[in-house]
Amino acid sequence: MASENFVDYVKICCRSGHGGAGSAHFMRNRVTAKGGPDGGDGGRGGHVIARGSRNHWTLLHLKYQRHVIAKPGECGTGNHKHGADGADVFIDVPLGTVVKDAETGEVQVEITEDGQEVILTKGGRGGLGNDHFKSSTHQTPRYAQPGEEGLEEWKILELKLLADVGLVGFPNAGKSTLLSVISAAKPEIADYPFTTLRPNLGMVSYRDNRSFVVADIPGIIEGAAEGKGLGLRFLRHIERNPVLLFLVPADSMDIRADYETLLHELEKYNPELLEKQRLLAISKSDLLDDELRAAVAEELDGLNPIFFSSVAQQGLDRLKDQIWNAIQSDPLRP
Repeated sequence: MASENFVDYVKICCRSGHGGAGSAHFMRNRVTAKGGPDGGDGGRGGHVIARGSRNHWTLLHLKYQRHVIAKPGECGTGNHKHGADGADVFIDVPLGTVVKDAETGEVQVEITEDGQEVILTKGGRGGLGNDHFKSSTHQTPRYAQPGEEGLEEWKILELKLLADVGLVGFPNAGKSTLLSVISAAKPEIADYPFTTLRPNLGMVSYRDNRSFVVADIPGIIEGAAEGKGLGLRFLRHIERNPVLLFLVPADSMDIRADYETLLHELEKYNPELLEKQRLLAISKSDLLDDELRAAVAEELDGLNPIFFSSVAQQGLDRLKDQIWNAIQSDPLRP
C-alpha cells in the first residue's frame, strides 16, 4: 500500500434524516362524506451507520467526504398509510476503527468485526398522524405531529491497526528492513530517520501453512508521548497488538538504556501497553562476533534477547519461532 494512500484519521460531519410529518387527514370517499381521522404516521429519518469491512485497510475513501447525509422520512398519508423511512447511509470502515465525539473526544464505539453495524447518528422520529389524537371527547383532531429533526454531529474516525505483532523501536532500528525480509510488504527503506511515515502491515508465513501479521510503525523517539517526532500520532496502532517486538540495533551505544527508554515512552502514553507480551530483538547482529554477542547477552540478563540480521539472513527462523510462541500464549487469543 502506498504511504500516501494510507489514511488513519478523518473528521466527518454526520447528518441524519428528518422524520416525516404525520398526516391530519380525514376519511373521505363516495360512501363516507365525513369520516373520522385516518392520518398515517410519518417515516423515520435515515440513520448514519458505521459498518466494519474486512475489504478496507484505510480511511482513504472518507478523506474527501466531509459530510455524510442520510435521507429524510416521508410524510404519512390518509387511510392510515405510514410514510416510508428515510434511507440509511452506511460508512464502511476498516476493522480496528475507533469512533469518537469530535467535541468531547469521548470514545463511542470500536469496530472490530466484519459486518458489525453501529448507528453513529440516529434519524429523527416520524410524527404521529391525527388518528392517534382522537378521543371520546375530541373525535375530529385537525392536527398531527411534525417529524423530529435529524441530528448533525461531528465524528472523528481513528484507525488502530489490527495485527498480531507490533514493531517498536527508534528510527533506523531496522524495523522496515525486517518487515521487508520476513513478509511480502515493501516499505520504504533508507539510511535516514523517519523513513517510515505511515504504518505498514506484513503477512509473515510460518511453518505448516500458518501465518501472522506484523505492523511496522514510524520510529519512536524520546518524548514521543508528549508529541515529539511522529510517535504520538502512531502509538495508537500498537494498542491492539497482543505482542510487542522491541528492536534495538547492535550498534547502539547502550542497548538496555534504549530498551528502557522505549518502555518509558509507552508507559507515559498508555500504561496498559506494558501488560502486553514483550520480546527484545537485537537487529544488525551480524556486526557482533561471538564474544561481543555473549557480552551483550550477559548485559541483558533476564531479557532473553534474540539476535538476528535481516541483511545477512541470520537468526530469522528463531525470531519467528519466538514471535509465534508469544502469539499462541496470548490469553486473549481465540
